[in-house]
Amino acid sequence: MADQLDLINRDPNNINDHLKVAFEDVIAEPDGVHSIDCCWKCSYRSFTWAKTFWYNVLTVCCACPIACCWGLEFASITFDHVWHYTPCLRMFMIQCGIAQKFFGTCLQCCIGPICETCGLIFSNIVVKNA
Repeated sequence: MADQLDLINRDPNNINDHLKVAFEDVIAEPDGVHSIDCCWKCSYRSFTWAKTFWYNVLTVCCACPIACCWGLEFASITFDHVWHYTPCLRMFMIQCGIAQKFFGTCLQCCIGPICETCGLIFSNIVVKNA
């Protein structure tokens, strides 16, 4: 399974597009106010290095335990759906099917003839223009 991982495109569904943050997205000097070029270049390198370095440090320290926690969470959700929610929903649908037949029969026997009679009465009304 690990052989099938795409090590180049690690976000194929673009679920983290909002995290694509570059130096230019965070720090920008408006026209008329510019720092000296070497300071700007050094700031760029510092930002890029720090972002990459600390992301890697945090990933090495936390990625496996957090991935394990998320795996447990999604396993629990799957377990709940397979062994609890889906059977409950199926049972509910069976019960509602019986109730639907019961109330449908009552409506056809009691309300149906009344509605049919009213329909026949009102269908014979003719409105003439004066």
